[in-house]
Amino acid sequence: MADVLSQSQIDALLKSMATAPSEPAQPAAVKDEKKKAETEQVKYSKYDFYSPRKFTKDKMKILTSVFENYARIITSQVNGIFRVMTDITVMEVQERRYYEYVNSLNENDTVTLVDAFIPDHNKNLVPLMMYVTPGLVITLIDHMLGGAEEVVKVKEGYRYSDVETALYRRILSYLIQALKDGFSNYISMEFKAQRIEDNPSMIQDVGLDETVAIIHLNVDVTGLAVERIKICLPGTLLEAIFQVIDTRKHIARGYAYEDNRETILDNIRQSQLPVTGQLGTVFLDLSDIYHLKVGDVIDMNKGKDKDVKLYIGKQPWFTGKMGVYKKNVAIRINRRLYEEEELPEEVPKEAIAEPGVTDV
Repeated sequence: MADVLSQSQIDALLKSMATAPSEPAQPAAVKDEKKKAETEQVKYSKYDFYSPRKFTKDKMKILTSVFENYARIITSQVNGIFRVMTDITVMEVQERRYYEYVNSLNENDTVTLVDAFIPDHNKNLVPLMMYVTPGLVITLIDHMLGGAEEVVKVKEGYRYSDVETALYRRILSYLIQALKDGFSNYISMEFKAQRIEDNPSMIQDVGLDETVAIIHLNVDVTGLAVERIKICLPGTLLEAIFQVIDTRKHIARGYAYEDNRETILDNIRQSQLPVTGQLGTVFLDLSDIYHLKVGDVIDMNKGKDKDVKLYIGKQPWFTGKMGVYKKNVAIRINRRLYEEEELPEEVPKEAIAEPGVTDV
């Protein structure tokens, strides 16, 4: 006969079944991988609190859109003018410090300073900087002069001759003029070359720690060489551009009219408008008008006590009675036409308008 389990043995058996692992045993290698994944440190993006970002992601997206449009424009211009196949794309648009832009260039690199002009903006704006790799410039000069080589390779630190510098200015003029079309979807601007610097470290227009936007354009020349165009937009220039763009957005939404209502009324309050009293309307034949002479009487088809219309500009606004004020013909205003509001019988003298030009 089988042994009978005691109550304590039954409790121990149930407890062991409840705490038993439900998952099947895993190999030691799988367990080690899980432990390694758990202990692996989470990667975080670095943020410099000493120099926080000055422009939001939305503003940088606007700048990216501007230079993507600019890249398409100069691609078609370079291909058409210099008869060379290029593909220009935007590599990156980043907010950086100015010293990072300067450190990425060599001492012998040629940088062009470009003045930017915003209509109705009186402040002097810091010029932007544009650098084009010598390989791209010499290749375009070669095609400009009728050369047959698709790509001209030059050494690092190449210095332009006097003739090449003159042609370099001509090439940069096309790239600078295209900036206007690149910004045209957001703001109307003008750009003009200011000067050429042979040593980027000598440019003192921007402080080394000032926030700038650095735009890298990748130029693929006939699939054989990759050149670069580097543009640096100072922070003060960007602030002026984004301020104008934001203002236009507010005007488009109608905010500016609500906020500046009193200012607008103050500006137009002293405007002058012609006030004309219309006695009546008469249609005459040309022959009758031709035979009119001094002393003739024209029937206006209106009684002498009838109201006459008073026009402000070309719009009828009031009706009133003809009369005399200080020995001048005048009209006593009775009511407004657009509100149909009757004025009181006793109208002060200020309500009597004299014919001619008056302030409103």
